Amino acid sequence: ESMPCGGGSPLAHAINTAVRTGLNAMSSGDVGQVIVVLCTDGRANVPLSAASESEVAEDPEEKPSMEDIKQEAIDAAKQLGVLPGFNLLVLDSEDKFVSSGATKELAAAARGTYKYLPRLSGKNVANVTQDAIAEAKSMS
Repeated sequence: ESMPCGGGSPLAHAINTAVRTGLNAMSSGDVGQVIVVLCTDGRANVPLSAASESEVAEDPEEKPSMEDIKQEAIDAAKQLGVLPGFNLLVLDSEDKFVSSGATKELAAAARGTYKYLPRLSGKNVANVTQDAIAEAKSMS
């Protein structure tokens, strides 16, 4: 199987959606702990307003800056980081030659785990995720 890459990256929306999904699973009693696995190059380029299909301002001056969009993602990661039973695993697929460090910032904001994984194959993702689950179990 393959994972599609490229295009828009609504990181804050993705994190918020993962949190809602995890909270629903925890409230039903299906799970006691949630590990959110975020595969990204860290380049947030879709604001929450556009990702959630709300009205986006027509005026280009009102359009969020790339820094604002990045901050939305960091704020979402911080919110995830304070939730009991939640952990964030950030798998960094960014080319280190042009690295912005955004993926490390996301992991740090959530008090999560950062792993550089330039080749996001299913096997690599599964192995790193299994290690994170084992570590989380050993800490609980």
